Amino acid sequence: MTVTVVVGTQWGDEGKGKIVDMLAEDADIIARYGGGNNAGHTVVVGSETFKLHHIPSGVLYPDKLLAMGNGMVITPEVLVGEIEGLKERGIEIGPHRLRISNHAHVIMPYHQAIDGGGGKIGTTGRGIGPCYQDKAERTEAIRMGDFVKPGFRNRLWEVVEAKFPVLSFMGVVPEGLSQKAYAALLYEQLSPLAEFLGPYIDGHIPEILNTAIDLGKEVILEGAQGTLLDIDQGTYPYVTSSSPTAGGACTGLGIGPTRIDEVTGVAKAYTTRVGNGPFPTELTDELGEKIRIVGGEYGTTTGRPRRVGWLDIPILKYAAIINGLTQLALTKADVLNGINPVKVCVGYEVDGRRTDAFPIDDLDRAKPIYEEIQGWRDASRIEGNFRRYIERIEGLTGVPVTIVSYGPDRRDTILR
Repeated sequence: MTVTVVVGTQWGDEGKGKIVDMLAEDADIIARYGGGNNAGHTVVVGSETFKLHHIPSGVLYPDKLLAMGNGMVITPEVLVGEIEGLKERGIEIGPHRLRISNHAHVIMPYHQAIDGGGGKIGTTGRGIGPCYQDKAERTEAIRMGDFVKPGFRNRLWEVVEAKFPVLSFMGVVPEGLSQKAYAALLYEQLSPLAEFLGPYIDGHIPEILNTAIDLGKEVILEGAQGTLLDIDQGTYPYVTSSSPTAGGACTGLGIGPTRIDEVTGVAKAYTTRVGNGPFPTELTDELGEKIRIVGGEYGTTTGRPRRVGWLDIPILKYAAIINGLTQLALTKADVLNGINPVKVCVGYEVDGRRTDAFPIDDLDRAKPIYEEIQGWRDASRIEGNFRRYIERIEGLTGVPVTIVSYGPDRRDTILR
């Protein structure tokens, strides 16, 4: 029996979907613990590419149980579309396979309208932040359990009554629409989705998972985004509104920390970031553009071009501390094929002083200190310079690299 948490160690987009998909082959349950459809996990199987936003990445194996935890925020229209889209491609995902926590929160249309996207912190505009804000505020939130109950109309009316003045002031309510008419409009839009999702809702996700662990089942806990986007431990305020770190798996699913056996951190062979905020190793030259193009560094959810930079070891060391990493999965190593030399940030200079720790509060003043490593031609073989690159990462972070991905397909993977 093994319970494994899979986390991103950078700013998200590390390739967690592929790693979870690979590990899921030997798992019994895959459970996602946080975030919403601001995350996109891409899984490539042969000639087919699957882009997942809500549903755990183990969905492509027909015999796996999937769970969506209370830590998630869910856009019903997107989730229903995802379920139906997978069905059209021959992947059946009925309530017998997918269980959704009744305590997960619903992203309402007005959350998306309020969000808008962009701004100084560069959100995706999917309504994630406003939904988590209502969750924390407690009185004006709607959970999946509320959403599918016969009394949803009454709960919706209560929430609209409380929020209507603000929504009207912000221009979210269509002009001339009364409070009653706006509530009726939302109900008409959402009630078919609630009816569809009703059979999937489950009030016993913690019991299901803990019972499976007691029975010796293999369980994978899947996060979204990355360590540096964590609301508490990330590069605040340029973060998401949830906890994508390993601790979020416990609160987002109802599993105690003593139940976790392994924490697999996923890291690209370089670093990327979407949105605003300081990025010390960023490459803004032709080489950065080349890595972006070769690596297909465009957001799965938004299509936004990702910012690209050299691998940052202090970030990985920080992620190892925050998450308690037991192993690393290195992805997209093939993107650096033929680049020589390859640089690795091993520390920073901040106000004239060197630090090997991640200066999370001083990134805007941090100047990276680099080591150069001779490049490699083919990352599908761990030998020569590429082996030295991996061993240097292990030596600097103290975490073994046990998985190496050198392409998007499931088969493009080496287990060490």
